[in-house]
Amino acid sequence: MLERRGLDAAQVRERRSAELTNAVSHESSRSIWAIFRSNVFTLFNAVLGSALVLVLLVGDPRDALFGFIVLANAAIGVVQEYRAKRTLDRLAVLHAPKALVRRDGADHEVAVADVLYDDVLLLRTGDQIPADAIVFSAESLEVDESLLTGESDPVIKEAGDTALSGSAVVAGHGAARVHRVGPDSYASALTAEARRFSLVNSEIRNSINRIILYIAWALIPIIALVVNGQMYANGGWAESIASGRWRTAVVSAVASIVAMIPEGLVLLTSISFGMAAVKLARRQVLVQELPAVEGLARVDMVCLDKTGTLTQGRMELAGTTMFDPVPGWERVLAWCAAHPNANATAAALATDFTRTPSVEPDHVVPFSSARKFSAATFSADPSGASAGEPHGTWVLGAPDVVLAGGAGGTFAKDALAASHEAAGQGLRALVLAHRPASAPQDGDFDLSGPAPVALLVFREQVRPDAAATLAYFREQGVELKIISGDNPRTVAAVARDVGFEFSGDGYDARALPAELDAMAEVLECQSVLGRVTPEQKKSIVLALQARGHVVAMTGDGVNDALALKHADIGIAMGSGAAATKAVSRLVLLDGQFSHLPSVVAEGRRVIANVERVANLFLSKTAYAVIISITIGILLWRYPFLPRQLSIVSSLTIGIPAFFLALLPNARRYQPGFLRRALMFSVPAGAIMAACIMAVYSFARALPDPALTPVQATTSAQTATTLTVLLVALWVLGALARPFDFWRALLVAALVAGLALVMIVPFARNFFALDIPAGPLLAVTMGVTATGCLAVELLYRFLKKRGAVSERE
Repeated sequence: MLERRGLDAAQVRERRSAELTNAVSHESSRSIWAIFRSNVFTLFNAVLGSALVLVLLVGDPRDALFGFIVLANAAIGVVQEYRAKRTLDRLAVLHAPKALVRRDGADHEVAVADVLYDDVLLLRTGDQIPADAIVFSAESLEVDESLLTGESDPVIKEAGDTALSGSAVVAGHGAARVHRVGPDSYASALTAEARRFSLVNSEIRNSINRIILYIAWALIPIIALVVNGQMYANGGWAESIASGRWRTAVVSAVASIVAMIPEGLVLLTSISFGMAAVKLARRQVLVQELPAVEGLARVDMVCLDKTGTLTQGRMELAGTTMFDPVPGWERVLAWCAAHPNANATAAALATDFTRTPSVEPDHVVPFSSARKFSAATFSADPSGASAGEPHGTWVLGAPDVVLAGGAGGTFAKDALAASHEAAGQGLRALVLAHRPASAPQDGDFDLSGPAPVALLVFREQVRPDAAATLAYFREQGVELKIISGDNPRTVAAVARDVGFEFSGDGYDARALPAELDAMAEVLECQSVLGRVTPEQKKSIVLALQARGHVVAMTGDGVNDALALKHADIGIAMGSGAAATKAVSRLVLLDGQFSHLPSVVAEGRRVIANVERVANLFLSKTAYAVIISITIGILLWRYPFLPRQLSIVSSLTIGIPAFFLALLPNARRYQPGFLRRALMFSVPAGAIMAACIMAVYSFARALPDPALTPVQATTSAQTATTLTVLLVALWVLGALARPFDFWRALLVAALVAGLALVMIVPFARNFFALDIPAGPLLAVTMGVTATGCLAVELLYRFLKKRGAVSERE
C-alpha cells in the first residue's frame, strides 16, 4: 500500500515532527566563530594585545600605534576566510533542487531537504537521488555512482537494490522507498571524517609561529630583566613606585616587547596571502585557507582523480568505421542521441549526428545494460519519395552481442576485431547493425540477421586543458599519479590522452598492499592506478607523504573527500560534490585545470617575497633582543620610546615590505625558509645592535652639558633612532636588489620620508625627536657608516653562498 500511494498527510506530519527529514547542513567545515577564534585568539595577538592595554592604561596613547597592526592582521584573516566560507556555502550538495515523491497517491516535487524517511521516490533519467533508498520497481534502471565510488560505468539497479544519495539516474526509470535520510545517508557517513577541519601545512606560517613561540618563551626572562633594569634606571624600585616613574619603566618595557615581536611580518604575510586569494578569485579559483596559495608552490607530487577531473564525466565519439553503408544510418544515430532516455554513450552521438526531420520508429526495444543493445524498426516510405529515410530494423549495442548471430560475413569479423582492439585501449565500442525486415519485440528479441553498418568507438571526454597543465607540472619537476576507481585499462587510455608516457595497461589497485611502506614501494614504480577505493586514495596520499613528498590531490567526487582532506593541498573541481569542496583548500569554480599554473605562480611570488621581507622583520627582532638583554644587564634606560620604534618599523620595514611583497617573483620554491632568513637577519641585527649601543654609550658617557636631563635623554634617543633608521635603510637597499626604476624610487621615497620626519617640527614633536649636534652627531654618522659597510659585506658574503638571492 505504501509503495503504491506513498506517505499520507498524517505520516508526513509524524515524520517531520520526529525530524526524519533529509535536511543536512551544507555549510563549510568552519563556523563563523571558528574563523574568528583562529584569527583573533593567537599567541601573537595575546602578547601585543596585552602590551597595548598596558600602554593605554599607564602611558601616552601616541605610543600605542602598534595596536593598529594587531587589529589589521586579525581583520584581514577573518574577512578573507569568511568570504571563502560564504562562496562555499552557496554551492549545494546536490545539483538537483527538487525531488519527485509520491504522497497520498499523487506525485509532488519537493525540495531535497523535505524528502522524508519512507517517502516513495520516483526516479527518472537525469534525476539525482537525494537520499538512500531501496528500489522496489525498475525498468532498465541504471545509476551513475561515480561521485561516490569513482567508477564511471553505470550500475544496473533492480528491485531490492540500494540507490545511494548523490548518485544519478542515467537510464531507465523506477521507484524506491527512502530508508536513510540526512546525516545517516551513505554520502554523509563517508564524508563525516573528511569534514573535520585541519590547517594546511604552511612552511611560512609554521616558521613564523615557531619564531613567535621562541620569542614568547624568551620574553618571560627578558621582560623581567628589562622591567628590573628600567625600575633601577628610574631610581630603584621603591623610588620609582613612590614617585610614579614606574609608569615610564612600564612604557620602556613595552617598547622592548614590541620591538622584539615581528608583528608586521604576520600582518604582511596575511596581506600577501589575501591579495593572492583576491587575484585568484578573479580567475575562478576559490582559496578557502590563505596559506594554501603557498602550499601548491611547495608541492612535488600531484595525485589526480580521473573521472570528473581529467575527464569531463561525459563520453565523446572517438571514431567511426564504416562497413556496409545503408541509407538513413546517420538519422538512426541522430534519433538514438535525441531520445529522452538516451544513456551517456548514446547522448555523445549528438555532437556528430544532428537530427533532421525523420519518420519516428514503429517499434522500440529500449537499451539496458543487461540486454547490451537497443533496437528500433522504421517503416519504409510507401511513396519512395524519401530515399534517405531509415527503414527496416536497426540495432545499436555491444558488438559481441549484436553480431553473435553470425550474419555479416567478413564485415562482422572485421567489426569484432576492431572492437576487441578498442577494448584493449580502454575505449568503448558499439556497432550499428541493420536488417531489412521484421519488427523487434520487447523481451527475447531475435538478433539473427543484422549485418554491421558502422562501428562507433567512444572515449571519455578529456578536459581540453588537462594535457597542457600536466605538462607544465612535469616541466616544473612535479611527479604525477593518476588514481581512479575505474577500470585500469580505461584509466590508462585517459592517461595516454593527457600525455602520460608509461608501459602496461595500468595497475589494478585491488593488488595494492595495505601496509603504507609496501604501498609506497609500489607507487615508486606505478603512476596509473585503477580500481582504487576511497580508503585506498587516502592511504596513497599518506604513503607518499611518509616518503617525504608534499602531496596535492585533485578530485570532484565524495569518494575523493578523504584523500583531499589528508593531502597537503586538496583541489576540488567546482562541478563536484559540495562535501568534496568543503574539505578542499582550493576550488576551481569553473573546473578549468589551466588555472593551476597561475596558482603555482602566485604561491611562488608569495614565498619568495615573504622570505625576502622576513629578513627585514627578523633583523629588527634580533637587534631588539640583543639591546633588551644588554640594557637589562647594564640597568640603563631603554634607548627608544614605542612611538620612535613605530617610525623605524614603518620607514625601514612596514612600508617597503608591503610594496616588495607585491612585486613579481618567479623563483622556484626552495626548502629552508627559516634557516636562510636567520642566516642574514641575525648577523644584520647584531650589527645594528652594536651600532645602537655604541652611539647610546657615547651619549651617556659624554652628555652635552648645555642640555637638561630630559633634553639629554631625548637627544640620545634621537641619535639611536637616526642610527638604526640609516643602517636599516641600507639593509633594505641590499635586499631590494637588483634595482629597477620602481625599487629605486621606493628607497628614495623612504629616505625623503626620513628627512621630512627630522625636519618638520610637528613630526619631531610627535615622535619626541631632537636632532643631535656636536660630537654626538659626528659619532652617530661615523658609527652609521661603519654599520652600513658591515651590512654590505655580510650581504655579499651570503649571496655568494646562496643564503640570500635576488629576484628572478
